Amino acid sequence: MPRPARQPSARLPHRYEWLWEPLADDATFVLRSMFGAKAVYLGGKMVLCFSAGEEPWRGVLVCTSHEHHAALQAEFAVLASHPILPKWLYLPESADVFEATATKLVALARRRDPRIGITPQPRKRKKASASRKLKKQRA
Repeated sequence: MPRPARQPSARLPHRYEWLWEPLADDATFVLRSMFGAKAVYLGGKMVLCFSAGEEPWRGVLVCTSHEHHAALQAEFAVLASHPILPKWLYLPESADVFEATATKLVALARRRDPRIGITPQPRKRKKASASRKLKKQRA
């Protein structure tokens, strides 16, 4: 008996997709998956990371350097250093002001606030495997 044709599954939207949508029309916008989260890049800088896992991975990570922590925390008291990635600030979904604060952070990223964004390290090139080297030699 033949199997029924498999219907393409509808893509489930990410829990925080509504937050990065205002950034998507920026010509430099890039969205990448990162350890089960979605990282937003603007102008080549990683600015925000949206994680929908279990605490402490349920909220928005603000990609910033330590020198900007105090200024951002003065403006947004709910932000704290992430317990596992302390180089970034964290806005937990459980915060009473999550939606308002996340929306403001997205607006700051859109305006290219210099406190938000890090330039990622260049990716290391993988060493060619022995089989790839052999294929190149034969070509």
